[in-house]
Amino acid sequence: MNIQLDDYAAEDEDMARIMSTTRVVAMVGLSPNETRPSWGVARYLLALGMRVIPVNPGHTGKVILGETTYARLADIPDSIPVDMVDIFRRSDAVGTIVDEALQNLPGLKTIWCQLGVRDDKAAEKARDRGMTVVQDRCPKIEFARVA
Repeated sequence: MNIQLDDYAAEDEDMARIMSTTRVVAMVGLSPNETRPSWGVARYLLALGMRVIPVNPGHTGKVILGETTYARLADIPDSIPVDMVDIFRRSDAVGTIVDEALQNLPGLKTIWCQLGVRDDKAAEKARDRGMTVVQDRCPKIEFARVA
């Protein structure tokens, strides 16, 4: 693939835009275990001033990093305006998560799939609905790079 320098500049602009406009992140697969990567990423996003809503059916109702954990994206109250869904699940779960997000989160702007996670069909569906989609990347790495 032949990437022009302008392509990197545009990508950096997208990352900076996502970082500066995202206020609420629903993190699917957030673990209460401080040694897990999802916990570290959530702490980083909190340090940037974002609110992180845990979504993990194995910990429903428990508090992780100061927020109540929901079983599904559909369970997040409408009073919580989610800007970004960050997916810490296997690639084969992404399609279902994206479908649920598109159906239940009206203010959603970004779908983010963590390192090693991607589903091009789900990404295309989300992009067709006006979403920004980032796959196989980590916001902790990308946001630090463009900050």
